[in-house]
Amino acid sequence: MKLIVFINGLVLVFGSVLMAVDAVLFGATAAVFYPAALLTFTTGLCLCLVSYSSFAGFRARDTFLLTASVWMTAAAFGTLPLFMWSMPLSDAFFEAMSGITTTGSTVMSGLDSTPPGILIWRAVLQWLGGVGFIVTGIALLPMLRVGGMQLFRSESSDQGEKELKSSAKFAAATLWVYLTLSMSCMALYLLGGMGAFDAVVHAMTTLSSGGFSNYDASFGHFDSAFLQWTATLFMLCAGLPFAWFIRAAHRRVFRSEQVTFYLSGLAVVIVLITLWRVTVHDVAPMEALRTVAFHVVSTVTTTGYATSDYTKWGPAAVAVFFLLMAVGGCAGSTAGGAKTMRWILLFRSLGQQLRLIRHPHGIFTIRYEGRRVEPGVLDGVTSFFVVYFFTFAVLAVLLDFSGLDFATATSGALTALANVGPGVGDIIGPAGNFSSLPDSAKWVLAFGMYVGRLEMLTVLVLLTPVFWREELA
Repeated sequence: MKLIVFINGLVLVFGSVLMAVDAVLFGATAAVFYPAALLTFTTGLCLCLVSYSSFAGFRARDTFLLTASVWMTAAAFGTLPLFMWSMPLSDAFFEAMSGITTTGSTVMSGLDSTPPGILIWRAVLQWLGGVGFIVTGIALLPMLRVGGMQLFRSESSDQGEKELKSSAKFAAATLWVYLTLSMSCMALYLLGGMGAFDAVVHAMTTLSSGGFSNYDASFGHFDSAFLQWTATLFMLCAGLPFAWFIRAAHRRVFRSEQVTFYLSGLAVVIVLITLWRVTVHDVAPMEALRTVAFHVVSTVTTTGYATSDYTKWGPAAVAVFFLLMAVGGCAGSTAGGAKTMRWILLFRSLGQQLRLIRHPHGIFTIRYEGRRVEPGVLDGVTSFFVVYFFTFAVLAVLLDFSGLDFATATSGALTALANVGPGVGDIIGPAGNFSSLPDSAKWVLAFGMYVGRLEMLTVLVLLTPVFWREELA
């Protein structure tokens, strides 16, 4: 327990440094960030001092508490600058949670005139959240066996860590990939005509699959085909496993079942919607391809950027984008959603069950990346989807009780759980935001973002009495 408290303290000390840097660079909001930095640093230092000792062994179940507490701590203290800037507590916490979980839902309007210090803080929260989830996805979730994620450990570790000889080098390589992609994205944004501040903000929120923009019109502020294609490319990259980049760089091995499924699935959806837009709505082919590719990739990778209100494309488009919210990117990426790897295993498990119905005495083996998938893994995947849709239903009901209409409640629940950003409808769709929702709905959505980002089971296990009896034993 002491080690968990100590790590949370270190997180706060690091966060206080970032707040202080923000205050130095953007003097207009220094009066907000200096007090927030002082309070955060003091709290973090106290936690480190009271918990510092010769730490006992770190038990496997302690990772549940560590993962859940660090993300909540980061969100809580990420709230401070926004709250001190005069945002209501519910709005400030919602915005900070949306940032650190890289969801991208916002309650803020008038972004075009918002102080740069606040805008960059939102972007920093998302960029750090993206890094944090890569580490969580690679190091912790596989160990926790959350919905079959142990397969990702074998996929990434056996082919990635062994090449780099140590987990530390593998983590450093992952961070290097993230930094390289972020810098490359920023450079192309600058080349496409963005200002330096815009390029920094949008590069951080593109690679984190976050989608916070510093304009009310989101990415639609930039009327540039080059910038839209650039964003589409890097959002696509953010949805790929970062271990895949490392393996490709070190061994020139590009084969990956989930990458193939992810890219081919996106291509099929983009082509079909583009053809529909061209034939039904008489949109120019290249314009249709650009806008469809941008919004499909933005939705599937849970980035949440928008250049137009795609819900105005018709009921069919609304239905398709609603379903795309739940898909998500690849395991080990910054994207949210249920993850491509799990969908592959779910479809293969369903196929196995259909074959067993036809041949009851047959023996059928499910393989993933050339390896036999154990029944326990499939049980984990099935449990994940059951919990996923049960949690979605509970969130939707709670939002309905708070007074939201059906479309807003259901899409809001899904967009929070999948960490997408905008929902569907006139209120929280791409052309709106979450500011008009009642405070109760904002707290429910913030919790949905939290459990969705941490794969639900990681958080829900903390709500069981047996966990605390074992923890305190």
